[in-house]
Amino acid sequence: MIENTSAHPPDTREPIERKPTEVVIVRPDAATLAGERLSHFAGISASTTGAKRISMQLVIIPPGAIAEPHFHPEHETAIYLLKGRVEVFYGQGLQHCKVCETGDFVFTPPGVPHQPRNLSATEPVYVLAARNDPDEQEKVVLYDPTSES
Repeated sequence: MIENTSAHPPDTREPIERKPTEVVIVRPDAATLAGERLSHFAGISASTTGAKRISMQLVIIPPGAIAEPHFHPEHETAIYLLKGRVEVFYGQGLQHCKVCETGDFVFTPPGVPHQPRNLSATEPVYVLAARNDPDEQEKVVLYDPTSES
């Protein structure tokens, strides 16, 4: 068994080479768990474990924070909301909206623009996100909702 006790692997785009029989443990550090910024991820990916077809991250959305509108052109995202409430705008022009709460599972298909926002002004939101892409955030495309009629 191999342990990777840092959520901050070397800055490299090349996956870590691992034997398919190894178990890898990734332990987020204290700064990650404090939830200092939305784009902070820790978990399973090509860069942390050598994963080939999946990633899974702990995502922390700070109080009142809102993500940049974006979409993932080729991969699906499955989310489990561990703690908090999130408003998700989605679809063409981000004209649709749903509220997700603790215990909800959320599925976002490939190519669907979306923008999550933490509904609390005082508490962070914790979500577990899994994608069928090992490269975490490398294939995120920013989306301009005003560019469509």
